Amino acid sequence: MTLSSARMDSPSFITVPVPLGDRAYEILVGRGLIESAGARIASLSARATAIVTDEHVGPLYASALTASLEAQGLRVSVVTLPPGEATKSYAGLERVCDAMLAARIERGDLVVALGGGVIGDLAGFAAAVVRRGVRFVQVPTTLLSQVDSSVGGKTGINSRHGKNLVGAFHQPSLVIADTALLDTLPLREMRAGYAEVAKYGLIDDARFFAWCEANWQGVFAGGPERDEAVAQSCRAKAAVVVRDEHENGDRALLNLGHTFGHALEKITAYDSTRLVHGEGVAIGLALAFRFSASLGLCPPADAERVEAHLKAVGLPTRLSQVPGGCGTVDALLDAMAQDKKVKGGALIFILARGIGQSFIAPGIAADEVRRFLTGEIDA
Repeated sequence: MTLSSARMDSPSFITVPVPLGDRAYEILVGRGLIESAGARIASLSARATAIVTDEHVGPLYASALTASLEAQGLRVSVVTLPPGEATKSYAGLERVCDAMLAARIERGDLVVALGGGVIGDLAGFAAAVVRRGVRFVQVPTTLLSQVDSSVGGKTGINSRHGKNLVGAFHQPSLVIADTALLDTLPLREMRAGYAEVAKYGLIDDARFFAWCEANWQGVFAGGPERDEAVAQSCRAKAAVVVRDEHENGDRALLNLGHTFGHALEKITAYDSTRLVHGEGVAIGLALAFRFSASLGLCPPADAERVEAHLKAVGLPTRLSQVPGGCGTVDALLDAMAQDKKVKGGALIFILARGIGQSFIAPGIAADEVRRFLTGEIDA
């Protein structure tokens, strides 16, 4: 089957189901979906909604979404936060929770996350804990959040000890991925989100990675390739989530590149002027394949192919490309030691035997990691 044969449920959108029993939901992918978002959200039988957004996205789309919801008879409140990773914090969580309570959001009501991954993670976590659980809807506005963070129910905030270390699994009731919203996304953010798209091919779908190599320019241009890339990424993630909702097994594969990437984000103090999440993931993907090759697991040609594609898109692939530097080997190892994928004090890496052949690799010797990173920093 080719990607272009994906079933269209109407001329305007693709539906990707996430079959989780009584918590099942749908991901809608297509252009212009925000115009009908009010009716779709109202169909979930709530009386009130709290829209959580940020100062970049809110001025663009919050008024239209509010009007769409109010037209369906829903009471709407809006909380607008500063943009950036620093908002995904205890202080940000307190602000959102207090705003939801002040707006008298009840357990039968809905929180609507309108924004990128930071807003989705934060609003979802607030929804998970306010009144011990309120339903929420994801309206992701970045490529990264449409293909990754809005799907699967991982919510949370960052700690000074590391990224996403405080949170909860809380599935959304609906995901509305309006791909037209990406038209206003800065090129840097599109590139960062694309790292997660490529990741799905690298995990277990070599055909999809080859499709990405041939079609990435259409994804950026906003043609039908964009909808196909988002839908296929969502299908891939949904399939893993259904098998392993709470990351006790296969779901860890979705962290390909993230052990390195999250460490780099911590080293750069989550400063988006230096590094955004998708850029850290891109470097992490390239590192994971080069590390695999250095261990004799992966053909060097595959590692070179991964790096070549990420470079063609305009993404960084080397530690030397981190603005302001990436710290010492010891600092990187310390940052990785706080990763969620540490078990019994040992790092669990996601490595690869080739493109589309990733696997969970527990018990990699610390000396091997140190040797590899020493060579990479000096490269």
